[in-house]
Amino acid sequence: MRVLQAMAGAEFGGAEAFFVRLVIGLHKAGLDQRVVIRNNDQRAAVLRNAGIDPVELKFGGRFDVSTPMLLKRQLRTFKPHVALTWMNRATSKMPKRKPRDLNYVFAARLGGYYNLKYYRHCDHLVGNTQDICDYLKAEGWPEERTHYLPNFVAADVVEPATLRSMNLPTRGRFILTMGRLHQNKGFDTLIRALADIPEVYLVIAGEGPERENLERLATELGVRPRIRMVGWRDDVSSLLAACDVFVCPSRHEPLGNVVIEAWAQSRPVVAAASQGPSQLIKDGQDGLLTPVDDAPAMAAAVKRLLGDAALAEGMAKAGRARYQAEFTEAQVVQRYLQFFQEIAG
Repeated sequence: MRVLQAMAGAEFGGAEAFFVRLVIGLHKAGLDQRVVIRNNDQRAAVLRNAGIDPVELKFGGRFDVSTPMLLKRQLRTFKPHVALTWMNRATSKMPKRKPRDLNYVFAARLGGYYNLKYYRHCDHLVGNTQDICDYLKAEGWPEERTHYLPNFVAADVVEPATLRSMNLPTRGRFILTMGRLHQNKGFDTLIRALADIPEVYLVIAGEGPERENLERLATELGVRPRIRMVGWRDDVSSLLAACDVFVCPSRHEPLGNVVIEAWAQSRPVVAAASQGPSQLIKDGQDGLLTPVDDAPAMAAAVKRLLGDAALAEGMAKAGRARYQAEFTEAQVVQRYLQFFQEIAG
């Protein structure tokens, strides 16, 4: 079985991080892959360190004609049984197939509610939540060519990061959030909630265009001294292992990888009830859900977990059990291998 995977993602992001994890997981499982990525030195280095030599292409805008030609060359030389593209740009850059020349099954993976105009030439579509699969079918995509394949996160239970590494006081309690600093992620709601959670610190791991606005809001609300903005980190598992509560305040979150990552580290979770977290979390069992953009409700949920150690521990254990039952690397890699075999015939 030969599989070509193509990803033209951003420098950082949940889909991009999972792409790297999955490619490496499939490589360890023995799959013969050709991996094509958008030019990215850091991502390429991670893949090479894992024994995978990626092909780097431009994946530019609409006037980029070189990428489809170079993709066609990769398809001709590698002759995959299956080509799996990730998201809109990589899918739209795939050359049209001619049976005598490019004879492969074309699948694409969607991590959101994307416009299906980019996917007209695909044979199969993969959604990483059941809700995305329901959306695809509602948009007219055939049910028999719609497939749910979840994400997985790193399995290792790690040593917690030190409070000093985050410039926190020795006995300080802190809540953690992470992601791209974008309006969709709702970090402003969490900062407003922090104003009602006294004597607790907030660590925000991520970067993005909203950083300046978030810092301004924190200053206006008088909570800036209790916030640590630590940028993108390579040790997110250690940060999670150290936090008292993990919070996902997103307004729009198709999946919520970060929730699964928190579960993997046995941390209690509070999340705004956007698409992904509301599909993942069983409210009151393995996490607490609050209405989107409701800072007082989010503050109340966080304070409830901080004030009830037994409740927090019970939810953390339930989240860890969900992770072990549904979202481990071994389970998801095996599902992808079965998927490739099934659609290739």
